[in-house]
Amino acid sequence: MKKYSAMLAVCICLSISAFSQLKGRIIDVVTHNPLSGATITVAGKNIATSSTDGSFEATCNNGQFVIISYVGYESWQQNIKDCNQLLIISLAPLGSYLNEVEITSTSSLNKSLIYQPQSITKLSAVELKRSTGLYFDDVINLNVPGVTFERRAVSSGQSFNIRGYGNGARGRNGVSSNFDGQGYKVYLNGIPVTDAEGITLMDDIDFGSIGNVEVVKGPAGTLYGLAIAGAVNLKTVKPQRGKTSVGQEAMIGSYGLQRYTTTLQTANEKSSLLLNYGKQKTDGFIQHNASHKDFINLVSEFQPSLKQSVITYLGYSNSYDQRSGEQNVTQYLAKQDSGNIEYIKRNAHSHIVSFRAGLGHEYALTRWLTNSTSIFGSSLTADAVSGGGWTDKVSLNYGTRSVFDIKFALSDKINLNGITGMELQRQNAQTMGFNMKADPLAANQNIAAWKYGEPYLVINANTSNTVTVSSTCSLFTEWTLSLPQDISLTAGGGVSAIKIHLEDRFNPATATKAAIFEKTYKNMVSPHLAVNKVFNKMASLYASYSRGYKAPVSGYFFTPIPAVTGGGAATAQIDSSLKPEVGDQFEVGAKGSVLHNKLYYEVAAFSAKFKDKMTAIVIKNPNDPNGVTLYTIMANAGTQDHKGLEVLLKYTAYQSEKGFVKTIRPFGNLTYSDFKYDNFRIESITKKAAPNQTKDSAVITDYSGHVVAGVPKFTANIGVDIQVKYGLFANITYAYRDAMTITSNGLVAAVPFEAPAYSLLNAKIGLQRSLGNHFDLDVFAGVNNITNTQYPIKIFVNQLPDAFVPGPAKANYYGGINLKYIF
Repeated sequence: MKKYSAMLAVCICLSISAFSQLKGRIIDVVTHNPLSGATITVAGKNIATSSTDGSFEATCNNGQFVIISYVGYESWQQNIKDCNQLLIISLAPLGSYLNEVEITSTSSLNKSLIYQPQSITKLSAVELKRSTGLYFDDVINLNVPGVTFERRAVSSGQSFNIRGYGNGARGRNGVSSNFDGQGYKVYLNGIPVTDAEGITLMDDIDFGSIGNVEVVKGPAGTLYGLAIAGAVNLKTVKPQRGKTSVGQEAMIGSYGLQRYTTTLQTANEKSSLLLNYGKQKTDGFIQHNASHKDFINLVSEFQPSLKQSVITYLGYSNSYDQRSGEQNVTQYLAKQDSGNIEYIKRNAHSHIVSFRAGLGHEYALTRWLTNSTSIFGSSLTADAVSGGGWTDKVSLNYGTRSVFDIKFALSDKINLNGITGMELQRQNAQTMGFNMKADPLAANQNIAAWKYGEPYLVINANTSNTVTVSSTCSLFTEWTLSLPQDISLTAGGGVSAIKIHLEDRFNPATATKAAIFEKTYKNMVSPHLAVNKVFNKMASLYASYSRGYKAPVSGYFFTPIPAVTGGGAATAQIDSSLKPEVGDQFEVGAKGSVLHNKLYYEVAAFSAKFKDKMTAIVIKNPNDPNGVTLYTIMANAGTQDHKGLEVLLKYTAYQSEKGFVKTIRPFGNLTYSDFKYDNFRIESITKKAAPNQTKDSAVITDYSGHVVAGVPKFTANIGVDIQVKYGLFANITYAYRDAMTITSNGLVAAVPFEAPAYSLLNAKIGLQRSLGNHFDLDVFAGVNNITNTQYPIKIFVNQLPDAFVPGPAKANYYGGINLKYIF
């Protein structure tokens, strides 16, 4: 009997040690009042609720993942490492934006936005789903002041413009930011979308699967390397902890829009898995504008132990977009739906097949030292056709990023936190160009080009063949000293280098061009200094200085030169004198919440100068009576001086748990841009033509003092999100874009001209609710451009006569259903 009693005592002791009682108290983050009836959930099961004084007690096992939720408040989620600790949990109302957010890279110990001494805009599912969520310009342009997002076609040729960076004096048909996203870094689940050369191509990104966006505005070279304009971090949707589900979404709309998404999600305390397949197509909104895409994303995350976690990402995309080409001013203002005949007869398009993969590992080496390391790679095959011909590209891009997060408690009230790391990237790429010729079989085909009496063109002779190997290295460190009275000082610096090896493999015996070229840009040092003061955990003031660089890409210093009629063979020109652009920015700002935490605001004023701006020098053909551009070369031209103001507001005007209307949340933002050219000169050159001329002739144009082209002085967005009983919701948004110049001197055909101002009105309604214990339903419908407004989705700056890519000029409708089964 004593033996069994001893065994029983041992079992009781083991059970007590394995399952402790977790105790805590739940309060409102603002008022500190207790929250009664909050739910404590473990592994999808409700195990306890808080009492009238906010306290709770629940059985706990070390390592369990606990979720605490309360109606109208942001949920709290955490792995419990010590069940014997007493928890004081502050929940933030849904209208609050001061709760903890996941900032991708920061040296601040506190991750809340008000503790970040720079302008960072965070977007969640609320902002991402105010429209279709498929094209991203309706997300960025509506919700991020100071940033615009353009696209060359329905779902291709996308690019960011951050605080006016990207537009400048450009020559006709020159290599420019009209065609490539440059100057900023984009990451997808921690994997660089921007390649080693600094070019960002986003045709293969499924924006419909994005669940979180973070936009860093201004030079970000300290933490991101060659990021003179800023950085954008994208993350796919995350599975909900404690649930396993299969979902199917179908969306249809105007212009033949079809989108089908199949999703498998599962997550528990230590692991999660997301498998997402999307198929998307549309006929386009103007002639020769169709698009179809297939996406597959696989994201997994697991926690082998309390000290480490592993995340993997695999992505595949097959994207095909027809290009309608740019319209001239007359076509655009007349609201024509025709494309550019030079594009149509060449069957212009962008076709990309890509793979992306990444593996990330985070390990808490000690209580004060954590390392996060990722390795990544991507491959791409692309064929693109425009009015100028056919281009094939094959590339392999790979690298690693490793960051150490270090925390020191210098005293009870003083902490020092730092991040130190590196990012390495390499790309091997081959690019081949071809001209095009009339297809002898085209006369028997029913194609759009023949409506204009033009022959259909097919790929012809090879005109260029270059192989490039690009390698970048960025080392960085940043430290934040947290002082009493919620004052913090931040200082850091990064140093970047890029090496480009170029081989010209199109080298006939008659050519006199360089076969191999190498160029290294190094010692690009990017400091960052900032001070931040937080008042009562509710508001902050900050001031910061930052620097960034943009190095030339291979296409800037290597220029194939065609033969000039009247003499001379095809050659190539190498220019090793190009310097990297340098951007310096000073910024002051304020963030916070007032009116009992109902009104959240962000205000930022900045002054930035971009020196040694690269632009195109036009080389004209003297034997052409129209002075048509023969080719262009790149040169450092001058400075752009950018001064701006950005304001963002979010307000919880009404909130009730018992009434028919649950919440009414208006929002708005305003951007003022005073951007001008400073000491900015550009020249065009007419090549000498034997035997009439003995030297080249040059014309120098000074753009100093002119407004930077392609940037409206004012943009404003307002809207309201409404939630009512039974899961019904609605939103309505209004966007205004001011008029803007499209050339650096503000002239079109020697006459002052601005792209007209425009406004867009959009609306969406829907229903989100659970159907029993196993089904979630989301039904929605919306209309964009309610007022039938003509507007461009992209303007090609300084590219006359063809400059405008029009958007859908009529109201367009969409609707969908998303049904999810929960196991």
